[in-house]
Amino acid sequence: MTQTMRGVQLVGHGGLDKLIYRVNLPKPVAGPGEALIRVAACGLNNTDVNTRTAWYSKGNVEATSGQENTDAEEQDATWGGAAIAFPRIQGADVCGTVEAVGQGGDPALVGRRVLIDTWLRDWDDPLNLAKTGYFGSEMDGGFADYTKAPLTNVYPIDSALSDAELATFATSYITAENMLNRAQVGAGDVVLIPGASGGVGSALIQLANRRGAQTVAMASPSKHADLAGARPTALLPRSVPDLAAALQQAIGRPNVTVLADVVGGPDWPAWLEVIERGGRLTCAGAIAGPLVPFDLRSFYLRDLTFTGATVVPPGMFADLVGYIERGEIRPMLAATYPLAELRAAQLAFIDKQHVGNIVVITESDRV
Repeated sequence: MTQTMRGVQLVGHGGLDKLIYRVNLPKPVAGPGEALIRVAACGLNNTDVNTRTAWYSKGNVEATSGQENTDAEEQDATWGGAAIAFPRIQGADVCGTVEAVGQGGDPALVGRRVLIDTWLRDWDDPLNLAKTGYFGSEMDGGFADYTKAPLTNVYPIDSALSDAELATFATSYITAENMLNRAQVGAGDVVLIPGASGGVGSALIQLANRRGAQTVAMASPSKHADLAGARPTALLPRSVPDLAAALQQAIGRPNVTVLADVVGGPDWPAWLEVIERGGRLTCAGAIAGPLVPFDLRSFYLRDLTFTGATVVPPGMFADLVGYIERGEIRPMLAATYPLAELRAAQLAFIDKQHVGNIVVITESDRV
């Protein structure tokens, strides 16, 4: 068996030139409590881009997701507020096959198709948010022929979906499910979803629908036909001059109970104003800009509840696998790229002309 592999390493914060495709990287070895996984496909997500560009830095006050920040300090440039170790193989959304297990692993896992829970935990203190990490950030991920992961993060899956389709779920759908849990979304809610054409946005539609809520998806009209496959209750343009009037016409009421936002940016104040009294905002991103105008009177006089959503509690990934296996959610696969073309894939991801998720595949171009 070969002891080397292909992979793409992030060698520092900066532009796309910081992603280096290599053909002779050492193949990882499964240690105690780990599994070695032959990667078939790995989805892209905003964490990959934001880490590379140092977008997370608090000094990055105006940049939209994908814009390079050249002034960030190393310890302020990543999602968790600690410096990342370079070189790093990114890629959290892995679908692959277990090739070996380390000491303590069940040999029956070998040969099983699996997904990887993206959140790394201290299992002696699993609810401690300060002790979490992210696969492809705090340890090497899936933009390679092989990766390894803690056995606690490896989930066998039985599904007729393709490897590329399965690689669309992990980050986007877990992020969306966490947002909906944090906002306690249920039957009877009306959820407004800006940025609905992205991976998290399209996941929010399906997962909120699954709970019996109504969903109002906001996206460019050119994307509405593709987005209709996620079955939102109503589709609105990305920017609406009179949002309350547009909601009244689309769903028969001028407001919503929940705003589920990963966009931020200049339109954020208008979205806030259509949350009903006693409603909720849940936020897990700011791809259009992290700083927004905010009138505190809109918050406290209407008794709103705000929740941020990043670290996912234990157990949620198992729920997601169940949803997939039972066919309760569907993949939104926008495009696939070979591993060697990760830069092009990331450029397309940043350009945001797609609906759903972009995935890098390794099996079709593996030597």
